[in-house]
Amino acid sequence: MLNSLHPLRCKGIYSVRRQFKTIYYLSLMQTNHRQMRGGKRLSGAISETSVENLLVSVITAVFNGGQYLAGCLESVLQQDYPNIEHIVLDGGSTDHTVDLLHQYDEKIEYWASEPDRGVYDAWNKGLREARGEWICFLGVDDEFLPGAISAYMKLASENPQAEYLSSQVRWVHESGHSRIIGESWNWKRFSRFMCIAHVGSMHRRSLFDRLGTYDTSYPRTADYELLLRARKGLQAAYLPLPTVMMRAGGVSDSTAALSEAMRAKIQAGGRPVWLAATERMLANIKFHVRENSHRIIRTSG
Repeated sequence: MLNSLHPLRCKGIYSVRRQFKTIYYLSLMQTNHRQMRGGKRLSGAISETSVENLLVSVITAVFNGGQYLAGCLESVLQQDYPNIEHIVLDGGSTDHTVDLLHQYDEKIEYWASEPDRGVYDAWNKGLREARGEWICFLGVDDEFLPGAISAYMKLASENPQAEYLSSQVRWVHESGHSRIIGESWNWKRFSRFMCIAHVGSMHRRSLFDRLGTYDTSYPRTADYELLLRARKGLQAAYLPLPTVMMRAGGVSDSTAALSEAMRAKIQAGGRPVWLAATERMLANIKFHVRENSHRIIRTSG
């Protein structure tokens, strides 16, 4: 019997028992994680799309973001569009995130708390749960502005060929500085840098059917990489007004993200290596200039 357990063959009966005990407790932990989920869907209330009001899926990834979570959830709940499902994927938070999710059990569509491999892994899990015709991603520290989703769905009805909708975003830095960011999608500019504001932007379900899901080998810029796959064939429409309040920071706001973006432009967007490298160098200079200006604002304030 023991000889059949080849990796444990020379470790003795005590080690075998210890190994089985470890496996038992790991299994018990996994069972507990499977039970850490909730939302209206589990009680049988399932949102469905309709011809009059297409279902919109909002996906939020969170890890120890309890201080911002309520604001994010409320910004979705207070939208005037009548057909929204909010899916929240928690990466196994150790703060009060899960307690808050339990408090919203009867208000949000579905939530789950289990370990993941980062934001884009959580987004891919969310895509498997999403039922909407339109799908968007809202950071836990970001908030939809009033009327945002209704404005997007009006834009969708006016542009039936569109598979991607973007808008402006109100970007807020901890220094108190804020600005409006987000241009319309244009391949010539998008192939150079992420000129659009991705947060809260809308993806038609068929876009993921065509391009696939997020490549988690890009832990900071997989949203950019996915849209680069479409190249100039992306059918996009633009809403020239702010729809989201976005706090500065996050995985994509770093010099490491600039290096990832360079790789994405080369591998997914077909950008020449020398050109992508030059653009990465210039972007790095701009990043440090911007951070220094914010540091001056904070110290002078």
